[in-house]
Amino acid sequence: MRSCVKIGVMQIQKIFVPLASVVLVVAAYRAYGRSGVAIATGALVMWLLLHFTRMMQVLKRAAERPIGFVDSAVMLNAKLRPGVNLLHVVAMTRALGELVSPKDSQPELFRWTDASESFVTCEFRQGKLVKWELVRPTQPEDAVTTTPGTPAP
Repeated sequence: MRSCVKIGVMQIQKIFVPLASVVLVVAAYRAYGRSGVAIATGALVMWLLLHFTRMMQVLKRAAERPIGFVDSAVMLNAKLRPGVNLLHVVAMTRALGELVSPKDSQPELFRWTDASESFVTCEFRQGKLVKWELVRPTQPEDAVTTTPGTPAP
């Protein structure tokens, strides 16, 4: 039930933004004529350019790091929230995720791994985060931890 609601919201967003843009331009024309259309169109173009610039900045930062690497998988796990888009997760990790699922299939699975071999696998449906899982490597049972200054057993 919950996933159906999220899919419906995503479809509404795809319809709402263009419809709101048209309503804005029509309202500007009715209120101020041609100059209102020019201002409304300029505002819409500025909004699009801001989003495009943000996307390019995120991808530029991600291009400078290895694919699938994150500083801390545990911190990424703590920051993730359902419904966040893939671009937002790439902005948080500053790296593109390693594609785990077959290409061009739904759901998409991406993995980010840190230096301690912990990793977070994220599932995206239609570009939105649905669920994620943190996997930490198991500690060997043979390893004995001692505090400094005490002899080992």
